[in-house]
Amino acid sequence: MSSRNQVALVTGANKGIGFAITRVLCQKFSGDVVLTARDKARGKAAMQQLQAEGLSPRFHQLDIDDLQSIRALRDFLRREYGGLDVLVNNAGISTWPKNKPPRRDDFFKDTQRGGTDLTHFYIQAEAAMKTNFFGTQAVCMELLPLIRPQGRVVNVSSMVSLRALKNCSPELQQKFRSETITEEELVGLMNKFMEDMKKGVHEKEGWPDSVYAVTKIGVTVLSRIHARKLSEQRRGDKILLNACCPGGVRTDMGGPKSTKSPEEGAETPMYLALLPPDAEGPHGQFVQEKKVEPW
Repeated sequence: MSSRNQVALVTGANKGIGFAITRVLCQKFSGDVVLTARDKARGKAAMQQLQAEGLSPRFHQLDIDDLQSIRALRDFLRREYGGLDVLVNNAGISTWPKNKPPRRDDFFKDTQRGGTDLTHFYIQAEAAMKTNFFGTQAVCMELLPLIRPQGRVVNVSSMVSLRALKNCSPELQQKFRSETITEEELVGLMNKFMEDMKKGVHEKEGWPDSVYAVTKIGVTVLSRIHARKLSEQRRGDKILLNACCPGGVRTDMGGPKSTKSPEEGAETPMYLALLPPDAEGPHGQFVQEKKVEPW
């Protein structure tokens, strides 16, 4: 494989929005497209489905919770292509149906009735934070240095991050909206939320009552931080990095009553992934329906 070939990569691409994004990239991107998935069998099945449609994706295993897996993918990209042109960070989880994570108080009520143990809630909450925020952060840490000039990076967040931000205390809102917040400070805030939630004091400390929403606040703010760093360190390379909301999509995560098909949900991520080489922006923004939403 020539290192001069352009390459796009989508995480969590074996189904749902990630699969739809991969399909469109195979149709419109002038280079190779790498479909990644945590499960090899499901990933290869998704690749074969696209091949049956006359498309030609490549497959590489990726578990964003596993640093060794991320680094194996990094080494593959270096070896095969010498870099990366488009990165779509789509992988994420919500272990609750219809993208409506339960309130911690709901678990207290169930426990009092002899139902769900709070331990189960904490396990789910930690898994969501580990994947949605820390997994995305780890992928960015290893792959952003590979992004070539005029590259595009899209982090799939959610509109719930903006709604949840407005439900944070004024102090937290100020921190999350800060133009100077560091990645280390953001990590500290994500960890503090988890600690406060386990102690049952998260609402008292000014947090919204949704783990999923806080993980997506983290993704959106992380995007702003990384975009700022790119502007400071690689301004001449004209790399554009943004967070976006695909909308309510009929997937395993979004549920069958959501308004959009996966193909419709892929439209905004694809708009950002395929911004033309001479585009000046958006950059460091939160985008929904192809429009910048004030953060």
